[in-house]
Amino acid sequence: MSAPRRKPVEALSEEEAAEELAALAAEIAHHRDLYYRKDAPAISDAEYDALEARNAAIEARFPALVRADSPSLRVGAAPSEAFAKLRHGEPMLSLDNVFDAGEFAEFCARIRRFLRLDADEPLRFVGEPKIDGLSINLVYEDGVFVRGATRGDGIEGEDVTANLRTIADLPQRLKGRFPARIEVRGEVYMEKADFLAFREAQAKAAAEREARRQRGEKLGEAVVIPANPRNAAAGSVRQLDPRVTAARPLKLIAYAMGAASEAPAQTHWEYLARLAEWGFRTNPLSRLVASEAEAEAFQAEMAERRASLAYDIDGVVYKLDRLDWQARLGFVGRAPRWAVAWKFPAERATTRLLAIEIQVGRTGALTPRAVMEPVNVGGVVVRHATLHNEDEIARKDIRIGDTVIIQRAGDVIPQIVGVVKEKRPKGAEPYVFPTACPVCGSHAVRPEGEVVRRCTGGLTCPAQTVERLKHFASRRAMDIEGLGEENIEQLFREGLVKSPADIFRLHRHAETMRHWEGWGERKIAKLLEAIEARRRVPLDRFIFALGIRRIGEANARLLARHYHTVEAWRERMIAARIAGSEAREELGSIQGIGPAIAEELVEFFAEPRNRAALDDLLREVTPEPVAVEAAGDSPFAGRTVVFTGTLATMTRDEAEAMAERLGAKVTKSVSRKTDFVIVGADAGSKATRAAELGVRTLSEAEWRAMAGIG
Repeated sequence: MSAPRRKPVEALSEEEAAEELAALAAEIAHHRDLYYRKDAPAISDAEYDALEARNAAIEARFPALVRADSPSLRVGAAPSEAFAKLRHGEPMLSLDNVFDAGEFAEFCARIRRFLRLDADEPLRFVGEPKIDGLSINLVYEDGVFVRGATRGDGIEGEDVTANLRTIADLPQRLKGRFPARIEVRGEVYMEKADFLAFREAQAKAAAEREARRQRGEKLGEAVVIPANPRNAAAGSVRQLDPRVTAARPLKLIAYAMGAASEAPAQTHWEYLARLAEWGFRTNPLSRLVASEAEAEAFQAEMAERRASLAYDIDGVVYKLDRLDWQARLGFVGRAPRWAVAWKFPAERATTRLLAIEIQVGRTGALTPRAVMEPVNVGGVVVRHATLHNEDEIARKDIRIGDTVIIQRAGDVIPQIVGVVKEKRPKGAEPYVFPTACPVCGSHAVRPEGEVVRRCTGGLTCPAQTVERLKHFASRRAMDIEGLGEENIEQLFREGLVKSPADIFRLHRHAETMRHWEGWGERKIAKLLEAIEARRRVPLDRFIFALGIRRIGEANARLLARHYHTVEAWRERMIAARIAGSEAREELGSIQGIGPAIAEELVEFFAEPRNRAALDDLLREVTPEPVAVEAAGDSPFAGRTVVFTGTLATMTRDEAEAMAERLGAKVTKSVSRKTDFVIVGADAGSKATRAAELGVRTLSEAEWRAMAGIG
């Protein structure tokens, strides 16, 4: 992949891969927040897809480095606090992407391997043009529409029921035969012509508002001029007044199913027919394709027709037609194994590089960012591009003032693919990467063999301290409402908050804060109330909030689920500092916690200042144990299982996924804490280890019987 000497993925060292995954996690999270919650994306969909593609490629090569906050484990962003939250009956997950026929063929090959199909077994898909709008979940009970929500973070979304009722395409009551309860997934969108007319009306309203402002008249609410149809649709659905939504030219198309009291069809193609019978609009361009070759032909057809369609599409979604196969395949991370979005090729444009900014992250990494003259690339305005590191700048010989070529998609986002050197201004000098931190002035070092230069200021560097505090208070971590970036920066500057524990001692400084501009009684009271509400938080959130390198949300959940209490976790992490100890072996056995992640945990607890800061925080906060999810009366709920050898009736991936659905903890090595070892053919050292430790072993047939698999 053409990354900034950020080398091709296959050439990355483990340390380089870890650094890049950290940077990608932060960047993708930022863009998800802009896209899903603020309806104000800063990059194009293709550019965003390229970021995720790079992240996925690195994770595929280094599975042990998958972060808890990995974009591959998350969907969307947290719901807005302006709306009530609704939990989906089944998660509304995202899709993995492919960009060419070869990648689609590999997607098909993975399905065959997982299901143990012959290499030439035909796979039938339904191809659906991917409309660029706002995904929504509609709940029907006894055929009546009762509530609707946005996708949100995939688990719960914003309750926009009243607004959705105003859309003419939404059936208030289903026709014909239907399940007693069903979730229908769809897309709210705005056609191109309607968007242009709406945008023109908004621009006119904004001009009139500005004229009133100049005359000193009362202004009323600000007027938003959306950048594209997707933003217009999303903003319209999120209006606090349903009458505003009703006045917008919105359309709705249905295309998927969530939780249902009974299966309305045996194939996805049949389900689309049911949707039409019930009264929904479905996409008339959807097509049943019987092979990879037919999918490739349909993809080419849609790419050719794309510009002439009434609405924006950025690719085609291909879903395996058989619903029973979909159920067997299930999900991996935040995406189904049975569906994929085949995106259209990248678009390019040229613009001028105005500056290169250096950003300092919470781990001290210095990341260069290109600041460019705004340029429209395929309908999206691009202003910034991540340059990743100094090697990328040198390799492409990027200089301030250059005319650069911007690509909307690829392996990095947004990507500067080259420089138009014949347009280079006279006197443009090669860029010299700083060797000192631009924030604290500390020496910035680049260890031998690494691509990232890092500030050595550590806890004394304000940028790192502030970024750690921002992470700690962020929505996905401690979720302290009212403690946003600006407030944290001010509290830090004023010396009131230097560590996470200081946040919970802010009530001692209420009188001081009252004298600050913009800090009234109500604001202070609400902030202190929000802080008090977070003195008890789930253990996984607490672990994630600590900001330990490579410990994102998913890994934090793994750790919380495994150790149950903060006391046990802290004790075992300290004990794990001893190489070869039982605690270290136990840590390494957790499925998803690889050697690099384990090393970060050990290093964190080896530092006395970190332990002191943690203990200080624990005097203020009580992390709640994360309850183990039980799957009914499953004998595997809450148990630790290991699979070894070759299974005859299913693949190892399918068996592990099934065990997790039954509430089990699947680990990759056998220890004294293992409850069951499922032994297949040609089992090796794991079976031997189980016998030595007296761990109960099960044959594949015994495993299937206990799991209730027919």
